[in-house]
Amino acid sequence: MKKIAIFLFFVLLTAALTACGGSVTYKDGTYTGQSAMYEGEDDGSGAGYGVVKLTIKDNKITACEYDTYELDGTLKDENYGKKDGEVANQDFYNRAQRAVRAVPMYAEKLLETGDLSKVDGISGATISYNEFKEAVTDALNQAKK
Repeated sequence: MKKIAIFLFFVLLTAALTACGGSVTYKDGTYTGQSAMYEGEDDGSGAGYGVVKLTIKDNKITACEYDTYELDGTLKDENYGKKDGEVANQDFYNRAQRAVRAVPMYAEKLLETGDLSKVDGISGATISYNEFKEAVTDALNQAKK
């Protein structure tokens, strides 16, 4: 009897939360969100911020672009991780480029799933992932009705 009561309690609780929560609706349009400036790790890696551009149509994300930038506004690209145009530390450069390669994957996964909670972090690109989540949240907050 106690198990049935607990089961019914959770069923009713779930139903109540679903009924009260409602779903968020978004205005059609294109929204740009930005993460906070991240000062980087002790070794200087990861410093920068992320910018996402979302297009929403009929309450669905129909386009997503994501880029990451160094603190000075320089796009993190094939040169990210170099010093004065040269690879000074191969390990550092490899880690930086792993993060650069992950950036479009985050945007693709969000577009595929339409749900930020279903976008997983990629090993070696955790900072970019956190910036992505923050930037998407910023853009979605702008789009709320």
